[in-house]
Amino acid sequence: MVKIRDIELGDFPLLLAPMEDVSDPPFRALCKKHGADLMYTEFISSDGLIRDAAKSVQKLDIFDYERPIGIQIFGADIESMKQAAEIIEKAQPNLLDINYGCPVKKVACKGAGAGILQDIPKMVFMTSEIVKATSLPVTVKTRLGWDDDTKYVVETAERLQDIGIEAISIHGRTRKQMYKGEADWDLIGKVKSNPRMRIPVFGNGDVDTPEKALEYKNRYGVDGIMIGRASIGYPWIFNEIKHFMKTGEKLTPPYLKDRVEAAREHLRMSVLWKGEHVGIAEMKRHYSNYFRGIAHFKDFKTKLVSSFNLDEINETLDYIEVHSEEFSFVLSE
Repeated sequence: MVKIRDIELGDFPLLLAPMEDVSDPPFRALCKKHGADLMYTEFISSDGLIRDAAKSVQKLDIFDYERPIGIQIFGADIESMKQAAEIIEKAQPNLLDINYGCPVKKVACKGAGAGILQDIPKMVFMTSEIVKATSLPVTVKTRLGWDDDTKYVVETAERLQDIGIEAISIHGRTRKQMYKGEADWDLIGKVKSNPRMRIPVFGNGDVDTPEKALEYKNRYGVDGIMIGRASIGYPWIFNEIKHFMKTGEKLTPPYLKDRVEAAREHLRMSVLWKGEHVGIAEMKRHYSNYFRGIAHFKDFKTKLVSSFNLDEINETLDYIEVHSEEFSFVLSE
């Protein structure tokens, strides 16, 4: 049984990665429904929380059906991060996660996210201060290093464990790589095999099939796997991995009507949470993913993304569902 303090996650948990503009409550609800064991919010700016910025505060919204869930924060200023940790504790998540992995320029080049990988002593000190500032279990998500010359993750993970974090998730790329090239899991495996490590070690990066998940579990010995991009438009991946690990057999992929049902539910929850205009607007980025692999779908996609009328969108979804057998639908491997 993998545990983070008193949070029981099962024998080999599958985690939903925190993804900006993706991992909101509607998306998380679908991933939970389809087998995610632990989820995280989108990352939240510590400065935004302290300023009481509406967008940052809204990301604190969590619901009982999502539990266990962690709220993730990022920032470069230690005092701001400590204050943010105190604010987050009042939202009562199951844990607090620190983002030391975001590679985007506007975050990393200000010393936050993966930017702190250029200053490991500050990373360790900041983490220590956050651990002291909250009674919540503190976890960390990070990368192998800033670049190929600074892959210090084995030593860094040990130091972070020693100052009190209770789990670590590692993305198998450097900041310089961004999301390019293949994720290197060898160092993730070395973190896990370090005899001094006693906290859960979760691997992240490029796991997009049940076969790969089982292979990485066996090869690298990690305590669980964090799924990111592979879950976008495909929340079924969590249960598909679990079923394959248990039986050695692959589940039948979702039919087109299953995808329509998921898109419709995602839209309904998005509108409920964000209001009709914003909810519809933010769903537009998801349709391509839900309906990936359908031949001659361009006209229907155009209808879905061009309309701001909820009834029209639902009518389009209804038409796709009713006529699902007329579409040529091939899953991309």
